[in-house]
Amino acid sequence: MEMRITKEPAGCWRVLTLSLFWMHLSLSQGHLNQDTMETDVFEPASAFSDLEFGALNTYTGPGNNDTRSNKELPIILWWSASLFPHFPGQTERIDCPRASCLVTKNRKVQLHKRTKSIIFYGTDFRAYEAPLPRLPHQTWALFHEESPMNNYLLSHSPGIRLFNYTATFRRESDYPLSLQWLPSMDYLTGPAVSLQEKNRWRRDGLAPVLYMQSHCDVPSDRDRYVQELMKYIQIDSYGKCLNNKKFPSQRLEDTSTATMEDDEFMSFVSRYKFHLALENGICSDYMTEKLWRPMYQGAVPVYRGSPSVLDWMPNNHSIVLIDDFPSPKDLADFLLSLDQNDTEYLRYLKYKQPGGITNHFLVDSMERREWGVNDMSKPNYLNGFECLVCDRENERQVAERAHKRAPLSMPTPEPRIATNSHMGCPLPTPGYGKVEDLTENDSWMQMWPQDYWQSLDQAEGLEAMILHNETDPGKLWDYMHDMMMKRGRRH
Repeated sequence: MEMRITKEPAGCWRVLTLSLFWMHLSLSQGHLNQDTMETDVFEPASAFSDLEFGALNTYTGPGNNDTRSNKELPIILWWSASLFPHFPGQTERIDCPRASCLVTKNRKVQLHKRTKSIIFYGTDFRAYEAPLPRLPHQTWALFHEESPMNNYLLSHSPGIRLFNYTATFRRESDYPLSLQWLPSMDYLTGPAVSLQEKNRWRRDGLAPVLYMQSHCDVPSDRDRYVQELMKYIQIDSYGKCLNNKKFPSQRLEDTSTATMEDDEFMSFVSRYKFHLALENGICSDYMTEKLWRPMYQGAVPVYRGSPSVLDWMPNNHSIVLIDDFPSPKDLADFLLSLDQNDTEYLRYLKYKQPGGITNHFLVDSMERREWGVNDMSKPNYLNGFECLVCDRENERQVAERAHKRAPLSMPTPEPRIATNSHMGCPLPTPGYGKVEDLTENDSWMQMWPQDYWQSLDQAEGLEAMILHNETDPGKLWDYMHDMMMKRGRRH
C-alpha cells in the first residue's frame, strides 16, 4: 500500500459534496434491489418477540409529556454493546427532555423500521465491520471521547461525515465532551503541597520535573521530545517510557494507583514542581488527566496537546506551553529559572487563590455542562448523548410526517451531517525534529503517518460501499484496491 506523508492528495477518488452524498443515499437506498434484500426484513412482526414490553425498565431523565406506549417509540441501537449505559438487561425505555425512545444493544433490531438511529463507539468503529447496507431511514451517531489515535478514520472528512450526531472532545460536536476530565471547578482550587515543602524535596535531590508514561510509541511522539529535553534539565522518569527512576514502593508500580488517583500516588507525585503533560495525540480540545491532574495537585503542567488549550485554562498564566519555545534547551532554561524564582513560580498557581479563576468561558462551560463526572446528581454523558439522539430523532420523525401530509407547504427536513470540525485531527508529526530527518526504519515513522493515510483510504472505501448499496462490509479491501488502481492510473 502506498505511503503518503506530507499532505492529503488534492484529487482524491470521487470527491462528493455532502448534499450529493446524502441525496444519493436516500434515492438509491430507497430503491434497493429486491433480488438482494427481502422487503419484509424491514418489518418483522415484533423485533422484541422475546421481550415483554411492559416489563422494560425505564431510565427517567428530566421528564416529558410523551404518553406513547413502548411499541410506538422509535428505537435507538447501541452498536457497541459494551457502552450500553443500562443494567441489567439489553433494552430499556428512556424518557428524555422532549420525548421518549427505546434503547437497546440487541442487534437483531438493526433492520427494523422503527430503529431510527445507531450509536457507534469511535474506538470500536471499523469500516470492514460497518452495518451494511446503510438504510435511508436510519441516522448514525458517534460517541468518541478517547484519543484521536484510536481511530484516525474519524479525522478525515469522508469518515466523519458518515455520522449525523456526534459526542466528541471537540467543542464543535453536537454533545461536547471537552471537559470530561475536569470533575468540577473545586478540583482546580483545592489545596496544594506548599512551595516550601517542594523546595525541601528539591534540596534532597528530587528533580524539578516529573515524567510518568507507560504508553510509548504514540502519534504525538512525546518520548522523542522528552529524550532531547533530558539533555538540559534533570527529569525523574517513572513508568516504562524513558525510565530512569524507580518508585519508592512496590505498590506504586501498579498503574491502577494512578488511574484511581490513589492517595499514596497523588501524595508522591505532588512533590514535583513541574509535570511533563504531553498528550498521546494532538488535536484541538483533546485534553486529559495529564493536564488537569497536575493542576489539582498544585504542580505546573509543561504541556503539549490541544492547540486550543489556553481557551480552557483558569487564567492566562496557568501552564507552560512546550510549543512556545524554539527548542528543548530553551524550555529547559526557562524551567530552571522558574525553579530558582519562587515569586514567578507561584504566579502559575494563582488560580488556586480566591478570585484567581478569571476565564469566564471555562466557568460558563462548566455551569452549562449537563452531565457530571463522579456526580450521581447528574446523568453521565452516555445517558445524556443517547437522550440528545432520542430527542432529535423524534423531531425528525415529526418533521417527516408533516412533510408527508403537506409536501408542498412543508419542506423535506434537511439531514444533519457532521463536519470535519467534529474531530478533524491533523497528520501526526515528529515530537522533535523534522520528518525528513527520520530514517526509514524509524518505528514512529513506520507506524503513525501510514496509519493516518490508510485510515483515509478506509473512510473513502466505506463511503463508496454505502453509495453502491453494498451489503458485505468485508468487501472493503476490494473497494480500496479499486480506488488505488484508479489513483495510480491518474498519476
